[in-house]
Amino acid sequence: MRQIIIECGTLNWKEINPDIFGSMIQAVVHSDQRGALGMHYTSVTNIMKVIEPLFLNVLYKELKKAGTSKTKLKKLLTRLRNIRIFDPACGSGNFLIIAYKELCRLEIEIIKSLQGPQKSFNFMSNIKLSQFYGIEIDDFAHETAKLSLWLAEHQMNMAFQEVFGESKPTLPLTDGGNIVCGNATRIDWEEVCHKDEGHEIYILGNPPYLGSAMQSKGQKADLAQVFAGIKNYKNIDYIGCWFLLGAKYIHQDNAQMAFVTTNSISQGEQVAILWPQIFSLGLEIGFAHQSFKWTNNAKGNAGVTCAIIGIRNKNKNQKLLFNNNISHMVKNINAYLTKGQNSIVLKRRLPLSALPLMTYGNKAVDGGNLILSVNDRKTLLADYPQSNILARPFIGSSEYIRGLERYCLWIKDDHLPLAQSIPPIKERIKKVKEMRLASKDEGANKMASRSHQFREMKCAKEQLIIIPSVSSERREYIPIGFLDSNTVISNLAFAIYDPPTYIFAVISSRLHMTWVRAVAGRLETRIRYSSALCYNTFPFPDISEKQKTALEDYVFAVLDEREQHPEKTMAQLYDPDKMPDDLRQAHHAMDLAVEQCYRTKPFTSDEERLEYLFKLYEEMTQAEGAA
Repeated sequence: MRQIIIECGTLNWKEINPDIFGSMIQAVVHSDQRGALGMHYTSVTNIMKVIEPLFLNVLYKELKKAGTSKTKLKKLLTRLRNIRIFDPACGSGNFLIIAYKELCRLEIEIIKSLQGPQKSFNFMSNIKLSQFYGIEIDDFAHETAKLSLWLAEHQMNMAFQEVFGESKPTLPLTDGGNIVCGNATRIDWEEVCHKDEGHEIYILGNPPYLGSAMQSKGQKADLAQVFAGIKNYKNIDYIGCWFLLGAKYIHQDNAQMAFVTTNSISQGEQVAILWPQIFSLGLEIGFAHQSFKWTNNAKGNAGVTCAIIGIRNKNKNQKLLFNNNISHMVKNINAYLTKGQNSIVLKRRLPLSALPLMTYGNKAVDGGNLILSVNDRKTLLADYPQSNILARPFIGSSEYIRGLERYCLWIKDDHLPLAQSIPPIKERIKKVKEMRLASKDEGANKMASRSHQFREMKCAKEQLIIIPSVSSERREYIPIGFLDSNTVISNLAFAIYDPPTYIFAVISSRLHMTWVRAVAGRLETRIRYSSALCYNTFPFPDISEKQKTALEDYVFAVLDEREQHPEKTMAQLYDPDKMPDDLRQAHHAMDLAVEQCYRTKPFTSDEERLEYLFKLYEEMTQAEGAA
């Protein structure tokens, strides 16, 4: 310890950024506690993605516009003094620190412009820590935030002195940031950061994410209070509390907000729950960074897939959509973080387009007694060859994609006497009955009368298409395929039974994948496909029989290319780094053919595809409503 202290004494502490405290806390706090609190500390580079489009870029534009006008420059200084920065989940204060330092740097540039070549203008920094507000539930982090702000103030005083030869003294410590220790979902934000006339307020930060499965009882109670009266709120990520509270706070005031968030609140069913509440307040998305990996400097780097969403009261100012740090000016940013109208895609029981029905696979509700491993089936067939008719391949997402084998007992009513004559099968049926009768679920109790069968008994007459319910976000295409009528699809995949062949082209297309990436939910970062959200909502035009026949040729071309690699699983075939070139080309040709069903002019980007699809979705739903 003595040696470490001596080594620390040799460091140039003036060069150390106070935001390192966030990384220190992440390294020190126990990982379980860190996850429970939703701690995600952030680097300067990523924080700038929030504060630049939120307020900093506009202020620098004002500086440039002011030129050498002392009146305009002094007005800009006054504006800086009236800015309030508020982080309602401030952790160790990283966002507040960086925002403070950037405003101080801007102030220095303004004063330099006021001085001119003669340096005739004396002015002390008037940006105070009292302009910075925060709420933090963890006491240690809340105290660290205060300390970090004092250190940042000292560093900027030194920077001011370096440029102008003098600065206000750091000691004795007087002003401090208005950091409150408490639960931001329970505290009245206006009591922490008052909204006074003449001030402009910017809410920012990186609140705890926490999907519904990860929330504690207390966090679920927080969610219930914030979303009281709103249906299906339990499916919202915990960060949704900050979005709704923030929206209510900035509503009709000189305030804006921007949060780092999991991209899941702009995907799947969460969109329909959260965003109508925000848009109904007369708010809009002023800027957004589409999905990217959010990382930091901490040990055990907390890298997660995030988005950044900036929200403001509706106005005519430009809107910026960022993708891979490249910004695009757009007319509107919708809840899916794409350009286009504020359409909310709602779950549907039946397809919007003229497409065949897609359903979940078959759920056993059997306590595992109707499911057979490879060895179970092998033993059963060796001892009772007549059981072959009762054991079928049982395939879900994982089995199909990874090429795994699993089987199930598929017993039609007319095969029940045969099943009962085979002792191990009879015993399994008995255990299913016992399990269903013991269940607290009334539906399971009723199924005890047919304990030889799955809850559903859906199968194809000739063939079926399997659609995995979960697939890696890295794949260009979800691996979809044809299976024979003997195969049983589990409830961990979707199926279209006895479909026309051309449907494979439609749901395997890049257009459909673009739609899925926008509206589907996520399991971690993987795509969670849903018939109600992805397939039934997919806008596809009516096409002629000639077009259907043409699409079939492309389907067979893709299937032929797959057959050239019988040794590879779907996971291997559709690995984006290893996908065979011929298969990729076959898919590309099929993509173009599907796009020809929409319009003759080729699409140039996924953003253009999605904009077109949202517009068509809007038209089709309106036409449906009118009918």
